[in-house]
Amino acid sequence: MIIDSHCHLIYCSDEEMPEVISRAEQNGVKILHNICISIDDVPKLLKISSSYDQVYSSVGVHPLDATIENGKCIHVDELVEFTKSQKVISIGETGLDFYKSDKKSYQKKSFASHIEAARITGLPLVIHTRNADNEMIDMLKSEMRTGTFSGVMHCFASSKELAYQAIDLGLYISFSGIITFKNANLLRKIAQDVPRERVLVETDAPYLSPEPYRGKKNEPAMIKYIVNCLAELWNESPDKVAEITTSNFFRLFLP
Repeated sequence: MIIDSHCHLIYCSDEEMPEVISRAEQNGVKILHNICISIDDVPKLLKISSSYDQVYSSVGVHPLDATIENGKCIHVDELVEFTKSQKVISIGETGLDFYKSDKKSYQKKSFASHIEAARITGLPLVIHTRNADNEMIDMLKSEMRTGTFSGVMHCFASSKELAYQAIDLGLYISFSGIITFKNANLLRKIAQDVPRERVLVETDAPYLSPEPYRGKKNEPAMIKYIVNCLAELWNESPDKVAEITTSNFFRLFLP
């Protein structure tokens, strides 16, 4: 059993969806965590999760979509309201992404709203970070002092310092197809060294296809390549890696 802890099924057409989910099941992927990036997408995400027993959803706003409307970011109460569906098991994806955005204050406000919603609901956060390691560390520490929350650093491709700071705060680390890339030696070293009981796997489909399919459209069935890479790094069997990461997913998202 393998769990894809982060994918975006909303980008599948109605015709593609059954085939994508079927291929995932044929490759041992028994649960798919369908991640939200825009509040406008919530109705479609909930429809998908209600149509497939193995699909669960998040609710949230991607940091690059974090905008100010009528002078306010996404409201905490709005996020909390969406979590009333039993198939919603997380808040996000949220976080900080300064790669192509200078709207740092907007993103931080949005992230703080998601953190508060996580505290209220008890649901874990799905946290995105890019080109924002120092700001992410500072904000996670500050917010944890205000009130604790759980979550995962998704599609991790940042520094060792951020990885260990996140782990020290009780968060999980999720690795995607990036760890299979030829130039990802530093990331593989992090994946080799972090505590195994804090590791998840994800595809981030339809993005970031693992080798040997890099550059092509990704889908949950391809998560086996990430599991195989971790197995080699950990000197374990793929079945053992699947067992460990599946147990970690249930501990975090479906206790």
